[in-house]
Amino acid sequence: MKKTTVIFIVILIAILVIALRDSFTINVGPENTDGVVGANDSTEDISGLETIESNEGPVSVAVTPLDLETASPSWSFDVTLNTHSEEIGEDLVAVSELLDDAGKIYKPTSWEGSPPGGHHRSGILKFNSISPRPESLELKINNVGGISVRSFKWDL
Repeated sequence: MKKTTVIFIVILIAILVIALRDSFTINVGPENTDGVVGANDSTEDISGLETIESNEGPVSVAVTPLDLETASPSWSFDVTLNTHSEEIGEDLVAVSELLDDAGKIYKPTSWEGSPPGGHHRSGILKFNSISPRPESLELKINNVGGISVRSFKWDL
């Protein structure tokens, strides 16, 4: 092959790469478009429990249990809310509650994430750990996106 042909092919490949560079992406892990480190980075985290999604109404909500060990000082849930039609202004601490398998209700201790407002919010909802560890948990998020109660249940 002539030297000019090789140079032509290399230049042609370089032009194609430059022209198409925005058409391709390489994902090294799950996509995190909300800018909050640690939020929604995985569909299954250290708890081994899967993400549950609620897509009712104009707001979608996804919840992943993170750390539910009895020895942990707090239990954490990764919560992601998305919409394209309204502001998400709810105080997640005020509208959330955790129920154990005996029906006892626990209120969140904190929300570490996006402030109220906007169309995309994510963060970590924390509760005091429950001891002894229940056999199942239910996280309820009330009055988000016009849905009175969203329920997320896991068997531990």
